[in-house]
Amino acid sequence: LKGSAPLATGHSSLATPVVGFIGAGGYTGQVLLPAVVKNKGIGLKSISSGAGGSGTHRGRKFGFETSTTDTEGLLADSEINTVFITTRHNSHYRFIMDALKAGKHVFVEKPLCLTTDELDSIVETYSNLKPKTCNLKPSIMLGFNRRFSPLIQEMKQKLGSMIGPKSMVMTVNAGEIPLDHWTQDPKVGGGRVIGEACHFIDLLRYLADSPIVSYDKTVMDSKAGDTLSINLTFEDGSIGTVHYFANGSKMFPKERVEVFCDGKIMQMDNFRALKGFGFPKKGFKNMRLWRQDKGQSGEVKAFFDAIRDGGESPIPFEEIVEVMRVTLDLA
Repeated sequence: LKGSAPLATGHSSLATPVVGFIGAGGYTGQVLLPAVVKNKGIGLKSISSGAGGSGTHRGRKFGFETSTTDTEGLLADSEINTVFITTRHNSHYRFIMDALKAGKHVFVEKPLCLTTDELDSIVETYSNLKPKTCNLKPSIMLGFNRRFSPLIQEMKQKLGSMIGPKSMVMTVNAGEIPLDHWTQDPKVGGGRVIGEACHFIDLLRYLADSPIVSYDKTVMDSKAGDTLSINLTFEDGSIGTVHYFANGSKMFPKERVEVFCDGKIMQMDNFRALKGFGFPKKGFKNMRLWRQDKGQSGEVKAFFDAIRDGGESPIPFEEIVEVMRVTLDLA
């Protein structure tokens, strides 16, 4: 394939991202790769897909050197030091383990895995990794992109100056997905709590800035069991509820976050608008974006910046594990 950025010499260094993609589906091509190619100073080496056609198409469009169906070969390529995993959920664990054992940085779309046994195995493997070049240990990053939305970043900054615990409400107008869709299959997609609601558990964990100490759920009686409320309690006394509803109308916005704290309220509507209530006149400015920004570009930039700078992953590994453990227990 033609058109990729030239690769620098010495790719054994973990500090210069040289990328291999495992997975070439719709989300990869429409959202993630456009976010990746915005970053300068990276190499796009290879992209793999099961049948080969989608990988070849994405490879040509975004400038990868090669496309392949040989995922094992991609992972064995010594020039590739950074692997993106965007395949179906039941394959994430295997590819994560192979990539970590090969000493690669790993970015994986949510969820991290589908079972607690898989999670425990990832934790053990990652904890035992040895630092490589320049004492840099490979990073593992999970695609919890909503943390990196500009409006969520603004909420987080404002919360830093407030006093006392927070009460938070996350409303998700998730919409119906047919029972025979692969995401609903417990063995392939893990179901909608593992496959998507993990996003919102993580978002409230991020805004609370405190560990989750207890949690439960209430599920509406339905065939899919995917209309539910999740209650979270945090170590600092904060509380949060995720209303994940699959029985609503597409005419209503998909996601809304409301945070009540210190006599004030912030409301983020569908990653387009942010409003404040109870703030001094000069203490808060309502924000509206020209277009929705769920944070994909921000998360990818933060991931690459951490690799270049030799810093910690943008989401601490311990928080990834915490949120996934809660999610798996709730599923």
